[in-house]
Amino acid sequence: MGKAARDRSARERLAEEREHQAKRQKQARTLMISLGALAVIAVAVFAVVLTRSGDDETSAYHGPFVPATRQADGSIVMAKPGVNKPVLEIFEDFQCPSCKAFEKLNGPTVQELAAAGKVRVVYRPFQLFRQEPLKSNSLRAANAALCAPADKWIQYHDLIYKHQPAEGDTGFSDADLISWARKIGIRDPAFEKCVNGHEKLAQVTAMTQYAVQTAKVASTPTVKLDGRVLGTNETFTVNGLRKAILAAAAREQSTPAPAGS
Repeated sequence: MGKAARDRSARERLAEEREHQAKRQKQARTLMISLGALAVIAVAVFAVVLTRSGDDETSAYHGPFVPATRQADGSIVMAKPGVNKPVLEIFEDFQCPSCKAFEKLNGPTVQELAAAGKVRVVYRPFQLFRQEPLKSNSLRAANAALCAPADKWIQYHDLIYKHQPAEGDTGFSDADLISWARKIGIRDPAFEKCVNGHEKLAQVTAMTQYAVQTAKVASTPTVKLDGRVLGTNETFTVNGLRKAILAAAAREQSTPAPAGS
């Protein structure tokens, strides 16, 4: 190849390389613009979520508590006498941050509607987490909740969530669980013995098996209304949950009683 041909070939390769570089720079600019737009969208979405969360913030329930009763399987029923339907089942793990969020947002609504005779509430605490320290935290909290007397259970349930440790931190020590109980008047030595001796762990295991194997619960909180799993718009908005419960209560009242009843 002559010198002129080699020079022409070199110039062509250089021009080709410059063209490729220009394309790469253009692609990079396009990508950065796209990422910037996505970031703006993400910020906007996050702001909307915060706004919706703010709209749904609610204060703690200050009305009368419906007497709670403990069932043989360990579940806690909160309902006025004679109220059998609709049934709201709450499958929860005391270590679950989403359960705490649900209780903060909708716990007062659930307690209010139960007190009004609009719903029969069944709390089903169990141990969902498998990794440590979450698993042990969950077990200690569930054990203590099952040790608590039924007439103080709702207040104790709310206190446990109030003191929920950060995810990944060790918490819910037996000593703390006993100390918090004293604040709401649980001072029975049998309760302290039950907590320290982890006397309800076998029942926690049974309740976990029921939740996972029978009720097919895969995440917490799982909230069921007459057997139907409620969606996010019902579970994590005050108006959504209230509307679902009141609609179910209205259907129950409009259903004619069986003949001869």
